[in-house]
Amino acid sequence: MIMDTRPEPFEPPAPVPRTHIPSRLEIIRTVLRNPLELWGEPSYTLPWIETKFMNQRNLIVNDPGLIRYILVENASNYEMSKVRRLILRPILRDGLLTAEGEVWKRSRKAMAPVFTPRHAKGFAGQMLTVSEHFGERYQRAASEPFVTNIATDMTELTFEILTETLFSSEIAVEKEGFAANVEELLQRMGRVDPMDLLVAPPWVPRLTRIGGRKVLDRFRGVVAATMAERRRRMAAEPDKVPNDFLTLLLQLEGPEGLSTSEIEDNILTFIGAGHETTARALAWCLYCIANMPAYRETMEKEIDTVLATGAEPIEWLERMPHVLAAFEEALRLYPPAPSINRAAIEADEWTSPEGERVPIRKGISVLIMPWTLHRHVLYWQKPRAFMPERFLPENRDKINRFQYLPFGAGPRICIGATFALQEAVIALAVLMHRFRFDLTEATHPWPVQRLTTQPKGGLPMKVLLRAK
Repeated sequence: MIMDTRPEPFEPPAPVPRTHIPSRLEIIRTVLRNPLELWGEPSYTLPWIETKFMNQRNLIVNDPGLIRYILVENASNYEMSKVRRLILRPILRDGLLTAEGEVWKRSRKAMAPVFTPRHAKGFAGQMLTVSEHFGERYQRAASEPFVTNIATDMTELTFEILTETLFSSEIAVEKEGFAANVEELLQRMGRVDPMDLLVAPPWVPRLTRIGGRKVLDRFRGVVAATMAERRRRMAAEPDKVPNDFLTLLLQLEGPEGLSTSEIEDNILTFIGAGHETTARALAWCLYCIANMPAYRETMEKEIDTVLATGAEPIEWLERMPHVLAAFEEALRLYPPAPSINRAAIEADEWTSPEGERVPIRKGISVLIMPWTLHRHVLYWQKPRAFMPERFLPENRDKINRFQYLPFGAGPRICIGATFALQEAVIALAVLMHRFRFDLTEATHPWPVQRLTTQPKGGLPMKVLLRAK
């Protein structure tokens, strides 16, 4: 564990662990309101717990060794849980996040070349250009300090980076207002419905999501129009078509590759959710460092020094360790995907290094929750505190690979992890080089779980030009 010499490190807002066993009604109300508020002290203090709810047994897993066993060593015995499928599949269908079996294998294999670390680094120049253009908008507004919703702004920025890098800015949607559409989609479609808790079949109506169908249909219309326009270009002017993610997917369309519906689902996954996780972490990061002026100044000096050398953006990820550490600490405290849900296909058993046996029943729901794991007292010093130094190069080897899971692990690890880290460092460097982000009287964010960990009501912050 890494010791913190500050007497009172900043503890950003988060639900306090429950100290009593909730009733069934209280559990349902809490899950519908905000699942992050459900977890009690055992989830933050014990390596694993077996519970029962609505006749469904659950194994809550925090031990890094057991996590490794489930996600890596015996991953073939664990599928996405029924509840998770009931929430996600209506939105993403057979996209990479929700596909199973052969469909997932085909999709993952098809997309892997785009997201290799070497290929991802090739996007650095585009990420820089988009971030600078975004900064120009702030520049025009910042003759005087102004207040803006950072959560919305970061969604717009990461969407613009996504469209430029993976779709060559040829998505059939107006950028203006797109962040609001994403917000509406996640609020309406990304929440748990009572019928999900009862594991009711998909055909049973989910009343909490009825209003989200129009938004989802709007997104699917965007995908269909985007695919149609690119197909037209591929047929009419094949030599001028961008060699990007969209073209790659459409080139794989056919009996031996991906079906038309699978391509549509994956495009929707990246347009609707592929940028959202990075956006949320960027907003939380800017909020946290605004509460730590000394560390923010360290970041600013590091950014200014690297930029003064003329270093190419492809080098920034390695040359800005304090910037990267702040972003990774934000990912720890506010993991964009706060839960990983699996179910045991067959009965299983794991034995700890100390010889303790953990039986895993057939069909049991296995909950690996970055939200509780990243705040667990067994694995982190001052787990609720924002301490970016945990992730500086000299301290990284003290963190077990399976106690920190912002991108998951195993075969289904996030395909865009390198892309996201590079994008975040470049965006933070560009923005923090020009501007300083400060708190306002209205800056009181509260984390809520939808598909991602979102600040309830947005995240207002004051933006002002940095004095140079």
